[in-house]
Amino acid sequence: MVRSSKLLHALLGAFVLSILTGCGQDATPANPNVGPKPIDIETPDGGRCEVLDPVECMTPFPSDALTIADASTRTGLRVNYALESMPANASGTHVDPSEWNRNDGFSPAAQITVLLPGVDPVASGLAPVTDLARSLEPDSSLIVLNAETGERQLVWAEVDSHADDPARRALLIQPARHLREGQRHIVAMRNLVDQDGVPMEPSEVFRAFRDATPTTNEIIEARRPAMERIFSELADHGVDRESLNLAWEFTTASQESLSERLLFMRDESFESLGEAAPEFVVESVDSSGAARTIRGTFIVPLYLTGDGGPGAFLNNGFGGPLPRVNGVYEANFVCVVPTTSNAENPARGFLYGHGLLGSASEAAGIGQLGVAVNAAFCATDWIGMSTNDVPNAAAILGDLSLVRGFPDRLQQAHLNFLFLGRLMIHPDGFNSDPAFRDDDSPALATEEVFFLGASQGGILGGATMAVSLDSRRAVMAVGGSTYSVLIPRSIDFDGFSGFYEEAYPDPFDRRLGLGLAQMLWDRGEASGYLQHLTRDPYPNTPPKDVLYLMAFADHQVANVATEVAARTVGAFNREPALAPGRSSAVEPFFDMPAVPEFPFSGSALVTWDFGTPPPPDENLPPREGEDPHGKAADVAAILIMVSEYLRTDGGLLDVCGGEPCQTLP
Repeated sequence: MVRSSKLLHALLGAFVLSILTGCGQDATPANPNVGPKPIDIETPDGGRCEVLDPVECMTPFPSDALTIADASTRTGLRVNYALESMPANASGTHVDPSEWNRNDGFSPAAQITVLLPGVDPVASGLAPVTDLARSLEPDSSLIVLNAETGERQLVWAEVDSHADDPARRALLIQPARHLREGQRHIVAMRNLVDQDGVPMEPSEVFRAFRDATPTTNEIIEARRPAMERIFSELADHGVDRESLNLAWEFTTASQESLSERLLFMRDESFESLGEAAPEFVVESVDSSGAARTIRGTFIVPLYLTGDGGPGAFLNNGFGGPLPRVNGVYEANFVCVVPTTSNAENPARGFLYGHGLLGSASEAAGIGQLGVAVNAAFCATDWIGMSTNDVPNAAAILGDLSLVRGFPDRLQQAHLNFLFLGRLMIHPDGFNSDPAFRDDDSPALATEEVFFLGASQGGILGGATMAVSLDSRRAVMAVGGSTYSVLIPRSIDFDGFSGFYEEAYPDPFDRRLGLGLAQMLWDRGEASGYLQHLTRDPYPNTPPKDVLYLMAFADHQVANVATEVAARTVGAFNREPALAPGRSSAVEPFFDMPAVPEFPFSGSALVTWDFGTPPPPDENLPPREGEDPHGKAADVAAILIMVSEYLRTDGGLLDVCGGEPCQTLP
């Protein structure tokens, strides 16, 4: 439904103001001494800022105040950021908002960001990450409401522990389950106190809205009808406006805004492919031991600028969001095939998603493990976040205007993975080449291709699988979603944080920058696709079953990010997940139903405890003890569990005998 235009809001604002000032439509002239006198409040930004914050132009973030009406979009809105309002780096270069302004809303994984210096989250009763249930309690001081369904949203609040200056320390509100795409949400905070226990006062502008005090400012008055609607909707849910310190609304981006580019690329490419297999060339075969490693290239339609290399963007600079084909891309592949596989005993085909800024060559290691269960693994580079992208990643951290380079190339990478999967199951694909045959017998099973992503592969793989036509079952090993949550909690960012801090020395700008980046990252990582992975699939796309495997206190992929992804896809929790006392949460794995029986064929979360000390509750990386991130590959029970899940008729086995899954030192 197209939303009311801002012109209508302005007209309604004039009507509300006329009532507040006693100048209604009565035939009797109004008494000029009746009613409150409008107060003077300046907003010198000319309407380009969110006026609720007297200090920061972009906060509270995200906000519908920084959108414009657009009848051509699914939400009826379009983001409308001004260049001079965006964060600037140390060289004074503001982030170019052009790509953000294509969006019809904000991230469903929104890092909700405000600046409230001195607020005491504990004394104020803001729901912490250790007590998610508090955000749903009737008297919660933090409310995030889906205004279209009336449902309270599960969230937590935290101050940015990476900021040393209390005056520049962001207060972050994180969804514990992604917000529904294409819907309006209200954020409200009430009864806040500072670190001395003193009640905090709202900003002058918000107080004018809350207390129905008219102003002489046209920008403020044009906003008043929207604010009155917010107050009314909050009142319907038992929230008194008098208690509020801050409230505003924002609309999440629609399905189209998030995924239409990749879906268009997929559909156009496979339509052109028709019944044929993608073209490929085998370049080398290395037979050693029980497996042979096959390397080569395959051809995929190119939707990036130039040759598609690091720094390329989607080829959509001509106007609309949909990219145009720009020749072809020669993608690499590395496959590891058991030497014992043949027509009578074909190997199950697995796509493998490699780790952070790695390469397809990582398939060689996992492929050797696959020999024991007759599984063949094939990988291609996650272009956009592969080894070759490291210099570009550093450049992006120096100028966030370039951040679209991550999701743009990742969308091409997802398409590359889809073509690679088709090669694994098509009779004219890999099975047609002698390198993939044993005595002229095809080595690969062709019924289905499965997906196993590890670390970064378990983050990006959520998007690949959501749009996959040939896969129905996946394992995301130490995976998750939402880089704006992951980065501050990962030791992997240690090597890059210096670039980011030098370019954006203000800690508030750095945290806001990650929230802005997430709006574009959604197009390339799982956060923009998870709502269509296991249910409500995209048109002509099968739903998937997904197993998330989490290493407790993972130093690289934050447990909270894995749990958010698992909740979003509706995964069941394998219980008991942890031994008593291991988690600091009041109710660990809150709002996740338990796996009802084994074997279980649906989507699930399994937590494995290697004895690492629990992670910090702040948005900081775990650093104590030995990092459990890569230890799963050494545990036979985990390999059996993954192998049995990744079968056409597979399911989750309880390999831990009804006890917490542990491999303790």
